[in-house]
Amino acid sequence: MLSLKKSLDILKKTNALLEGHFVLSSGLHSSKYIQCAKLLSFPYLANEICKSLANKIKKKYNKIDLILAPAMGGVIIGYEIGKLLKKETIFCERVNGKFKLRRGFNIKKGANVLIIEDVITTGKSSLECVKLIKKANAKLLGFASIIDRSTIKSLKIKTGIISHLKIEVPTYSEKQLPQKLKSIPITTPGSRFIK
Repeated sequence: MLSLKKSLDILKKTNALLEGHFVLSSGLHSSKYIQCAKLLSFPYLANEICKSLANKIKKKYNKIDLILAPAMGGVIIGYEIGKLLKKETIFCERVNGKFKLRRGFNIKKGANVLIIEDVITTGKSSLECVKLIKKANAKLLGFASIIDRSTIKSLKIKTGIISHLKIEVPTYSEKQLPQKLKSIPITTPGSRFIK
């Protein structure tokens, strides 16, 4: 099992842990942002984190039929976990602002589906994926992510999340911004607002 210190060292080494003023895809503001795409751009460093997450998933679920990942952030981690667990892995992508299955992907009726993301803050993207699972009359097993940065206040998911790392980073609505954060220029990372 990878230690917290070693995990944070890998995130910093790959420039995946950023500091500044960010508007997250949830619309919330934060002083930190985890850009897992940077972590995953170094497969040899991300490998240990992926193995750790895959082991946690194996301990919790023994019957996974399919892994579903939301594009963009979940695509690579979904692929890596699917490879480690030897499971079919598909992704959904936004079409006119809503997640759809494309590219010939489908979810079989009755399939046990695990949703995998890079980072979960509110769980909004994951809950959008749940709609696709329900529409297919399949079964949601649960949620997994490299980083869980949710709080009881922010999380819309009511099921437990399996994550490699739980990071507590305060988030704020625009109306509740601390003065220190207001003075830093805003960066809008993520892919939810990409047209």
